[in-house]
Amino acid sequence: MHDLLERVIAAHGGLNCWNSFKEMTATIITGGGLWQMKGLEQDSNLREETIMLHEEIASVSPFGQPNWRTAFTPNRIAIETITGTVVRELLNPRTSFTNHIMNTPWDPLQRAYFNGYALWTYLTTPFLLAMPGFEIIEISPWQEGGELWRGLHARFPEAIASHSKEQDFYFGEDFLLRRHDYHVDVAGGFPAAQYVYDIIEVRGLRFPTRRRAYMRGPGLKPIRDLLMVSIDLMDFRLTT
Repeated sequence: MHDLLERVIAAHGGLNCWNSFKEMTATIITGGGLWQMKGLEQDSNLREETIMLHEEIASVSPFGQPNWRTAFTPNRIAIETITGTVVRELLNPRTSFTNHIMNTPWDPLQRAYFNGYALWTYLTTPFLLAMPGFEIIEISPWQEGGELWRGLHARFPEAIASHSKEQDFYFGEDFLLRRHDYHVDVAGGFPAAQYVYDIIEVRGLRFPTRRRAYMRGPGLKPIRDLLMVSIDLMDFRLTT
């Protein structure tokens, strides 16, 4: 494992602790300007996001109706009832975004797919970077105010669905996550810089509770007036 990644994972609780759990659920509230650009209504209702830690599976509930939830894997997205009856599904969902630009509308299944891969990526960071198939190198640090954040560039394996195949992660002097950069390929590939705040410890693991993703401008600088996605997280629950 890369030396910096090893230090980062240790700071977030360590692989032994991470590997002792299989599933996580968190309560989330989402906002930001992306949803309106995609022709979607966004509210501030609480939702439950559940992920598997060691394989890319995720679900959010409620979704659309009080008794509906999503069922996400990289090659399938579905909306189903809480008893498992499929309402709608889409196989190979990534192909449905071909030729999309930033303001191309999304249907509910496309929104559910975005939610599935995005939240799984966020909630498993940085531990996913130690999974098989990830290629990791250290990159130039990022200066943020009076702090210097060391960076890791990750190339994702084909089996993992995420924003883009190549993403950058920046960490503070304490080796905790500060910023996450990527391109949103399913929305025309626009560049984003996501900042994280208010890290808490849950059963030995550390997670940010606030995420703010901005459009990224020249020189890798965030455009603070263009908040694309906001996520507040609380009530983390880990199960073995």
